[in-house]
Amino acid sequence: MDDHYFSADPAVAFKRQPVVADVWGHRLALTSGSGVFAQGRLDVGTAVLFRETEPPPSGSYLDLGCGYGVIGLALARSVPGATVRAVDVNERAVLLANENAAALGVADRFAACTPDAVPAGEVYEEIWSNPPIRIGKEALHALLLRWLPRLAPGGRAVLVVGKNLGADSLQRWLGEQGWPTERLASAKGFRVLEVRRG
Repeated sequence: MDDHYFSADPAVAFKRQPVVADVWGHRLALTSGSGVFAQGRLDVGTAVLFRETEPPPSGSYLDLGCGYGVIGLALARSVPGATVRAVDVNERAVLLANENAAALGVADRFAACTPDAVPAGEVYEEIWSNPPIRIGKEALHALLLRWLPRLAPGGRAVLVVGKNLGADSLQRWLGEQGWPTERLASAKGFRVLEVRRG
């Protein structure tokens, strides 16, 4: 089987690589690594997400499919008092995200773990994600239907999805599942979608 960033324990040798991202007026000096999504860079989709949104008000957030943690860490640095849970199936990603939180001084408000380690009753005011589209439509749908119900009443999810990877059909599907979804922005072949909980 091919090794992917969404493998729990990638077989490729683990090599750390620095990444610097300027997000919402903050410079984040982070460490990425081999076998983790977007090694050594800020991927285009996440860059679009940051450019086309503003940091939300204070609250509790979930960074779904966190990779080395850039989305959740940007929230923790930019939103005073924010608490962030970050989840990823990739154990290297979880390790790097927690290391990055410690390096940025936000480890008291940011915690990364694998999905099954998240406490059962934990809910969030917002979910932010560049979801792992390449796991396949069925697995992606299951992922979203697992985590969207963790939104608090009136909460929202903000997703960035490539147009050529099915953003528009995903928007329709979410609406059909009872999750009203609007397009906030479109840039560089990506859609930024806002999913609302009623």
